[in-house]
Amino acid sequence: MQNGLPKIIVSLAIIVIIAGCGPRGNMTIAEKWQVVMDMEKETLERLYREAPETKRKIAKAAGYGTFSNANINLILVSAGGGYGVVVDNATGKRTYMKMALGGVGLGLGAKDYRVVMVFKDKATLNKFLESGWDFGAHADAAAKAGKSGGELSGEGDIISGIEVFSMTESGLALQATVAGTKYWKDDKLN
Repeated sequence: MQNGLPKIIVSLAIIVIIAGCGPRGNMTIAEKWQVVMDMEKETLERLYREAPETKRKIAKAAGYGTFSNANINLILVSAGGGYGVVVDNATGKRTYMKMALGGVGLGLGAKDYRVVMVFKDKATLNKFLESGWDFGAHADAAAKAGKSGGELSGEGDIISGIEVFSMTESGLALQATVAGTKYWKDDKLN
């Protein structure tokens, strides 16, 4: 029984993450769009409040993306999922997306966070929308319980042409992981 416990924990974590990959299935398309738009508005308002210079960066950029993510770290495994939208500043076109994360490394905890991606040029924006793949090493310490604590970090250029800002919503995580994150278009919302 004890040998099976880690598999059960990992399986439960994956189920929790997958369930959190976006607005619930029993909602209408319009309701799902509204959930994403509300998340986007709240995320940008918080980012502008905590890092005012980002408002100018986003206005001058080719586009931006906002994502809501949940991540669980269990000893040597990291898994996560979420949803969001990418906006082309030139056309105003909105592309609704999903994301999933998997990785290996030392970690323990759960984290709910928001990510804002600033696409500096049109080619990078288009490449992200078509391939949506990001891979990288990530190390952080974030702690928040209720309204105490938190994190805002500019992670710099993960991929040339993209600047990423992440803000912890809740949770506690201490991690040093190599994680792959896949972003893809949400066929049901586009």
